[in-house]
Amino acid sequence: MTLENMTFDAVTFDRMWSAIEPIGREASTGGYRRFAWTRVDATLREWFAGEATARGLDLTTDRAGNQWAWWGDPDAAVAAGRPGVVIGSHLDSVPDGGAFDGPLGVVSALAVVDALRAKGFEPSRPIAVANFVDEEGARFGIACAGSRVITGRLDADKARGLRDADGVTMAEAMTAAGHATEDVGPDDEALRRVGTFVELHIEQGRGLIDLRRSVAVASSSWPHGRWRIDLEGEANHAGTTRLEDRHDPMIALATTVLAARAAASEHGCVATVGKVRVQPNGVNAIPSQVTAWLDTRGPGEAGVRAVVEAVGRQSGAIAVEESWTPETAFDAGLAQHLSELLDDAPILATGAGHDAGVLAAAGLSTAMLFVRNPTGISHSPAEFAEREDCHRGVEALTRVTEELAR
Repeated sequence: MTLENMTFDAVTFDRMWSAIEPIGREASTGGYRRFAWTRVDATLREWFAGEATARGLDLTTDRAGNQWAWWGDPDAAVAAGRPGVVIGSHLDSVPDGGAFDGPLGVVSALAVVDALRAKGFEPSRPIAVANFVDEEGARFGIACAGSRVITGRLDADKARGLRDADGVTMAEAMTAAGHATEDVGPDDEALRRVGTFVELHIEQGRGLIDLRRSVAVASSSWPHGRWRIDLEGEANHAGTTRLEDRHDPMIALATTVLAARAAASEHGCVATVGKVRVQPNGVNAIPSQVTAWLDTRGPGEAGVRAVVEAVGRQSGAIAVEESWTPETAFDAGLAQHLSELLDDAPILATGAGHDAGVLAAAGLSTAMLFVRNPTGISHSPAEFAEREDCHRGVEALTRVTEELAR
């Protein structure tokens, strides 16, 4: 049976998609602002809990706040040496992000449960739908915080002390949302329940467009990191200070941005200065300080590090590493098996980071499926997937989950 002639009840997918589509959307841009531990985030978590309850799934929350909705007893499965199959993704977004990055994987996973039950499938391994918290790191600056905490990749004290742009710590935000911050930390109990994790995600590039395919399997994630660069200046009056008397850190910022572009091109990488903080941030004041954040990624660690070094030399400032993710290979044998299962689906590498990559680095058997994005654009309101391709993604994930949970 091919993906073209598989069927599932698309009504439940469309209903769920319509329910979450308006949550956190900005009327002025059409983009989304779904940041961790906010009211919008709480609304999405409540929606997820409601969908889990409606299906009779057992909902648990781990020490970082990630949600797991279980079909079957995961602890009995661990005792029997057959830990569960977990599918899902995240519901948060980057600032003014698209609708599909993350939520497509969560909604599709819930639809898979419906599809398997509709065909009378009885899993021999428990199946869970996961909603990982703070995958984008939009509020507190570290991506995949939820999965990094439970795997020990992000120190609990560091996580609790992270601050957003308003100075609110993650601990304060968690407390306000009702999550016990004293419990934050590695969660071996949650992880040992996971035998295999499969994350379905919108493709964040043009690979499937060029291949004219609806679904692909991931091979690996490029190494990538985020660095903070502090550029010092001297505050002064914009109208009365002679050019030769100015110590304007915005000039250094411009040099930094251009250096990042040039170095990335030279070393076969990509680099972005996408976030800037200016003090005092007045129209008629020369800044006293500019802080810029550099995101750099590439097919090899040496190239990425070379870009950061070049930017540091050009800007004259030290680039402070805030997060680093080495190249992450997903389970190669599993990827090949899933490709064959899905009618020889293409296998693609990605420059994006995901919770699946964090779990893979922690030693779990992990795979990813990509659904075609006809715009090739992500982290933007222009991010998109055709409804037919979304449905094919559900069909692919259904076939994969059934195979793994037999």
